[in-house]
Amino acid sequence: MSRGSGAGYDRHITIFSPEGRLFQVEYAFKAVKSAGVTSIAVRGKDSVCVVTQKKVPDKLLDQTSVTHLFQITKYIGLLATGMTADARSLVQQARNEAAEFRHRYGYEMPVDVLAKWIADKSQVYTQHAYMRPLGVVAMVLGIDEEKGSQLFKCDPAGHFYGHKATSAGVKEQEAINFLEKKMKNDPAFSYEETVQTAISALQSVLQEDFKATEIEVGVVQAANPVFRALSTEEIDEHLTAISERD
Repeated sequence: MSRGSGAGYDRHITIFSPEGRLFQVEYAFKAVKSAGVTSIAVRGKDSVCVVTQKKVPDKLLDQTSVTHLFQITKYIGLLATGMTADARSLVQQARNEAAEFRHRYGYEMPVDVLAKWIADKSQVYTQHAYMRPLGVVAMVLGIDEEKGSQLFKCDPAGHFYGHKATSAGVKEQEAINFLEKKMKNDPAFSYEETVQTAISALQSVLQEDFKATEIEVGVVQAANPVFRALSTEEIDEHLTAISERD
């Protein structure tokens, strides 16, 4: 069933509506929100942290198998917000591309190059009728030897930008408003401050206090540039520090 002024124009990905819109791409952005989670990323002086909600939809599921955090290379992490099946497909292709890059050039794929590759791929998906855009916003993070901490966000339309902090998902705009105030004076956050700013931003926009099992936290640090997900014990320590601070 076609909607309103977009009558017929949402049937095909390659057709512009008279207003110059591509409805299929707009629906992909809505699909990102349909997952019902909010993700937040914050870039500190020498670290990057990403946080997202961990919703286990069924009591019979093994909690350890539910994740939105993916390691692309040893040093690059990706947080996917949206349709998990689409995310897995994107992650698999990104891993192949990063491995191919390392084989071809003899060094690890830089974060910005991977982000550009993901964005280019998404953009091509908006041009062909036999493809559909992926319902995923990907936040890519890592430490660059020359540029330091790096955080990029790639969306279904093929945009990619570097960010000091950003958000994706249901409460995206509220989170961005919160982060704009926090990052106003371009603070050089330490590792702890980076992690706690990201977690407290998520708690603030969702207006709830999380248990350690209800969120996922991924980090990279200059001191140890390997991307890793924090354990529930580590998340618990940060949650305690936040509640004591507040």
